[in-house]
Amino acid sequence: MTPIDFSCAAARHIHEECGVFGIFSPESTQLAPLMYYGLYSLQHRGQESAGIVINDDGVFTSYRDVGLVNDVFSQQRLRELGSGSIAVGHVRYATTGSDHKNNLQPLIINHHKGRMALAHNGNLVNSMELRKKLEERGSIFHTTTDSEVIAYMIVQERLRRPSIEAAVSAVMDTLIGAYSLVISSPTKLIAARDPHGFRPLCMGRRRDGMIVFSSESCALDAVGAEFERDLLPGEVLTVDATGIRSDRSHCGKVQRSLCVFEYIYFARPDSVIDGCSVCLARNRAGAFLAQEHPVDADVVIGVPDSGLDAALGYAAESGIPYALGFTKNKYIGRTFISPTQEMRENGVNIKLNPIRSVVEGKRVVLIDDSIVRGTTCRRTIELLRRAGAKEIHMRVSAPPFVNACFYGTDIDDEEKLIANHHSVEEIAEIIGVDSLGYLSLENAMRLAGDDVKSFCTACFGGGYPTEVPKSREKDKFQQKIHAGKKN
Repeated sequence: MTPIDFSCAAARHIHEECGVFGIFSPESTQLAPLMYYGLYSLQHRGQESAGIVINDDGVFTSYRDVGLVNDVFSQQRLRELGSGSIAVGHVRYATTGSDHKNNLQPLIINHHKGRMALAHNGNLVNSMELRKKLEERGSIFHTTTDSEVIAYMIVQERLRRPSIEAAVSAVMDTLIGAYSLVISSPTKLIAARDPHGFRPLCMGRRRDGMIVFSSESCALDAVGAEFERDLLPGEVLTVDATGIRSDRSHCGKVQRSLCVFEYIYFARPDSVIDGCSVCLARNRAGAFLAQEHPVDADVVIGVPDSGLDAALGYAAESGIPYALGFTKNKYIGRTFISPTQEMRENGVNIKLNPIRSVVEGKRVVLIDDSIVRGTTCRRTIELLRRAGAKEIHMRVSAPPFVNACFYGTDIDDEEKLIANHHSVEEIAEIIGVDSLGYLSLENAMRLAGDDVKSFCTACFGGGYPTEVPKSREKDKFQQKIHAGKKN
């Protein structure tokens, strides 16, 4: 058997995973420090850039740059953002070919009815079609992002509609795909979630009356806000001096399709998404794995961080003792969303180190959240072998990846997915484990219990909830931009 070489499997990406955050304050105050803490709590959703816009009575002050939140925003930089009553923030995982500073968010658009700042998490299926139509009407694009497409469409609608929220609602009739938005107009803060609810978005409230929107509830805790509720799929919430208004005219038109990978990997375990604890969902995944793929072993360990809760679930269900099998360098970012394959591979070497006393001479059950290309987990397993593990039985808390994702997850090409070229037994041999078992698609649909009725499982072969692009023109355009930067 000759395995396919996946060593450079991800030199090109299409999709991204981001975090959005917004605050509305009854009075003008220093919002930048709160935005900093909120974005810092969402850092796991995007590690390549960060941005904040502060709105002081229609005057927008912003700063955006490449880097982690604490690198982009010094104390001096936060002070320079000044005070305001509305703030919008964004952390971004930029795709290769679209990491130019012009693509950083929040985007700011000027028009004769005011200004608008927009932060977007997700990916549109029909962005190129919409972009062409906008260009034919005279729009000039400065980025390669679909976020700019959304922003231009909202502005065009705003110029002929009575309010910004009416414009957002009108645009939602045309957008296809995943989008969680936080938008500031001169006087309002707006949050909107696509009708499928692909990406999470929630609302919280502080005791001083501030309203907070966030991609995940963990960031609400960081700024002292109480979680109030998730936005419904298709809902538009508007906050201004008169209070909060909800537009649910787009709710219930299509089947809810929250990305199941939010529970498996993306979200922080202390978050609650659509009524379900991420930690409990991962515990369930581990328990399901123990039922589906039992094995005689001495210890259960998880790959930090998203594999730990599933490992606890596996141990509890199987009766095999759980232990911490790795120490993690907390100053290294997530290898899955590193922008190049070389960075992913080198990152594993300094990110994790096995605890020899836990695994030496032991039959080990190793729990990880996924296998995409196979390279990262192969290096992790090599570390365990060198630490003296007698047997390694890998259990994966997700089904095999077999399809590209068009809704904002970095799974971009079926040809680069190891499960499309090898059987489970062959993958086990390639990555160097004694046995391998994946979570079934059926049980992946049960991760949230009865709290969530349906998920998007398209990347696992569960079918796409929307139409998908017939071509990848956006990717070609981004490659040209990237090539141009080198010249």
